[in-house]
Amino acid sequence: MQINEEVPLALDSLSLGALAPELANYQHEPPQMASAAVGKHGYLRLRFAKRGAKSTLHEMERKVPLLVQKALYWDEEMPFLPCVTMISTSGCILQGDRLTVEIDVDAGACAHVTTQSATKVHSMDNNFAAQTQHIRVGKQAYLEFMPDQLIPHRNSRFISDTVIECDSTATVIYSEILMSGRKYHHQDERFGFDVYSSRITAKNELGNTLFNEKLVLTPKERPLDVVGVMGKFDVYGNVIVLTPKEHQDEILAQSPSFYSEQLCYGVSRLPNESGLIFKVLSCDSTDVKNAIREFWQKVRKVTTGYSLPTPFIWKV
Repeated sequence: MQINEEVPLALDSLSLGALAPELANYQHEPPQMASAAVGKHGYLRLRFAKRGAKSTLHEMERKVPLLVQKALYWDEEMPFLPCVTMISTSGCILQGDRLTVEIDVDAGACAHVTTQSATKVHSMDNNFAAQTQHIRVGKQAYLEFMPDQLIPHRNSRFISDTVIECDSTATVIYSEILMSGRKYHHQDERFGFDVYSSRITAKNELGNTLFNEKLVLTPKERPLDVVGVMGKFDVYGNVIVLTPKEHQDEILAQSPSFYSEQLCYGVSRLPNESGLIFKVLSCDSTDVKNAIREFWQKVRKVTTGYSLPTPFIWKV
């Protein structure tokens, strides 16, 4: 993790992969359809605003293959919370895809954003897929960004750059789950992808960088199934919580570390008193999701006073 280092941010998903050294060997254009062509340059912008007693999805812009469902209010514990599901009309991420997601949560508003299911990054013959995410959360706002897991297929390459601009009075829960691949599909699928690259940058309301975390995985060059990296585990979960200092102390006090042969997790502080980071490893995605849900419950309770609703049976 880099602290207070001004790392140049990618302007958009078009420039992101072209500038990344880890993708220098994967710049050839697909012969079937050029990268960022129509249907492969997706854009999604969501803006949430407070309207009376509840928040609403106030603005939405989209370009295929990205879209969202209508905001629903299914959270019985927080009935004023708009819950939005992001959808891909292509059903997966393909070589040459360039995706941009922007989420704005206005002052005093709240939102829950998730995905329709796991995000699959398909095998690639040429090029790569790139995604940029820009999240802005205003004063005393609250955002839960809780997508399902990402599954990189054999010979896939995916790069993601996320910037979170969070007011010092707001709370953001940003979650991501990475699978080792389709390990039951083929013996070469487990850690069979070429490149997975992810950078997360957090900034305060003044534009100052609080921290950068960058993860670059190239399992064919540097094995991941070794001690000190993933070991025997297949699933990696990462949750970043940006919230005021008084909330951090209480959450941390309620979050002991845990280790067993099947599951391990722990919480630590982020630089500049900006928040907390929770990491979890397991061989089973359900265990990782359950561990994240337990941590999510603590964060929501401390920061809002509300609990999580009973999970849907198809999400367990």
